Amino acid sequence: MAHINILVPDIGDFDEVTVIELLVQPGDTVKPEQSLITVESDKASMEIPCSHAGVVQELKVKLGDKVKQGSVVLVLEGEGAATSAVPVPAAAPTAPAPAKPAASVAVAPAPAASGYTGAVDMDCDLLVLGAGPGGYSAAFRAADLGLKVILVERYASLGGVCLNVGCIPSKALLHVAAVMDEVSHMADLGVDFGKPVVNIDKLRGHKEKVIGKLTGGLAAMAKMRKVTTVRGYGAFVGSHHVEVEETTGTAQEKTGSKKVIAFKNCIISAGSQAVRLPFMQKDGLDKDPRVVDSTGALELKQVPKRMLILGGGIIGLEMGTVYSTLGARLDVVEMMDGLMQGADRDLVKIWQKMNAPRFDNIMLKTKTVAARALPEGIEVTFESAEPGGKVPEPQVYDLVLQAVGRTPNGKKIAADKAGVAVTDRGYINVDIQMRTNVPHIFAIGDIVGQPMLAHKAVHEAHVAAEVIAGELQGNKELAAAAFNARVIPSVAYTDPEVAWVGLTEDQAKAQGIKVKKGLFPWAASGRAIANGRDEGVTKLLFDDSPEAHGHGKILGGGMVGTHAGDMIGEIALAIEMGADTVDIGKTIHPHPTLGESIGMAAEVAHGSCTDVPPSKK
Repeated sequence: MAHINILVPDIGDFDEVTVIELLVQPGDTVKPEQSLITVESDKASMEIPCSHAGVVQELKVKLGDKVKQGSVVLVLEGEGAATSAVPVPAAAPTAPAPAKPAASVAVAPAPAASGYTGAVDMDCDLLVLGAGPGGYSAAFRAADLGLKVILVERYASLGGVCLNVGCIPSKALLHVAAVMDEVSHMADLGVDFGKPVVNIDKLRGHKEKVIGKLTGGLAAMAKMRKVTTVRGYGAFVGSHHVEVEETTGTAQEKTGSKKVIAFKNCIISAGSQAVRLPFMQKDGLDKDPRVVDSTGALELKQVPKRMLILGGGIIGLEMGTVYSTLGARLDVVEMMDGLMQGADRDLVKIWQKMNAPRFDNIMLKTKTVAARALPEGIEVTFESAEPGGKVPEPQVYDLVLQAVGRTPNGKKIAADKAGVAVTDRGYINVDIQMRTNVPHIFAIGDIVGQPMLAHKAVHEAHVAAEVIAGELQGNKELAAAAFNARVIPSVAYTDPEVAWVGLTEDQAKAQGIKVKKGLFPWAASGRAIANGRDEGVTKLLFDDSPEAHGHGKILGGGMVGTHAGDMIGEIALAIEMGADTVDIGKTIHPHPTLGESIGMAAEVAHGSCTDVPPSKK
């Protein structure tokens, strides 16, 4: 047996990247091209694959480490191999891709496509598999460009997870929670509304009404565009054919009928699903589930007295905000050293201080290792995620929310029968035109990787639809479309909201990038003070390298405060346009507004802001 050093391969245009996920541990048996770690730069994340089969002897990296081409990932015990492995190419970046087409460096082996020779029930120029925000946007854009489009969706309504059981219903409930929280403080201002009385059935009905209005609108727009919708589970049976197992009812019950659709081109937008921990099973002791994912939490079947959130990310904290306002006491458990990973710690610190009254326990660097259903609740057992760490006592909860991430559906659509390469974790690698390794099949949204955000999927959808229409119609301008966004904003719709885009301050420090910071405290904002919500801040980061000569372009920005998500788009636009401190600071913002804090943050960086104390010389 030989010991093999597995190295980081060529990772394209990136110099150093950060390790954000360890996918194997010592003792694990791995196979060639199996993903070992996930790394991330400011623009993309990618998986580093293994070049040999064997048993992991020692990990040479840990979370947060910086690695580059040639860095040793781990030591593998394998047979008949040299002591230094020849690295296989890295997985394609899963956020905005570099100029090198991702398809040329796909880690997943390309399977041989199956040949379908059976009967065909329908045909089209473009088949879109999945009708979430990416899927319906792709279908509608392609139809607007003159293509014959068929849209396959297993649920009764269009919109996918986001519209039906995700973004939209959660925001409907978060709005109600925000109003309840705001009203509770009005007594201090001389207006007392009294203690709220919650009618849970009416509240659930409000959420369903919001969903119905939007899904009804999508159905009408599909009809206007002559997009044919086929309801059912779609799976490839060949490189130009998809078989659909038709579904019915309000959920996804199979009817037993099948249809085969022939297509010239296909866009895969099959999305993702919530990760479910294997020991977190349905307890079977109560008619209303006490262990739920985000979909189950949005059903609003009960308001628990004690609620545990597994995972300190955005989804869990948003749902925790709703349930806390309705009366639940919260615990949260997170393996990492802080909540809301991705945002700068100074922004999260403000959020955490404001939200401290909601939580009984915030358990960081802690793992959930077991759960037991009892008549009185779900007993959960914890373990420290670091050697020698403090281990919390087992606790009993009325409701446990699993919010530990999402996993792509790449392995559920028989993509191999179309010759489409899928990674061992279910992702599909694409190039900057969203094309897979099969030239006439494209993929968008969650299934192509992080960030798993609806607004990213929509932009990818337009690119894929335009490329396909351009190639079919001989339109070179459309056919040249590419997904080359510089930045993708992120928002936590909690109270207060946290929003960020581009380079964070933490990333700048880790990557050795010199930045000039403009930080404007909302304590100096007339509108924030008038609203009684002056806890927030707006932060902008500008290039301060010697080459910038004091006039560097904006690289990133973040905000914490009410309506931060509504304002972060201006910072994203500024980054896309290459604006500097003068461009932003000299743009006249209306007064008094929260949005003017962006202009003032730029003035702070420039040294010309008159709404804060003068900077020390």
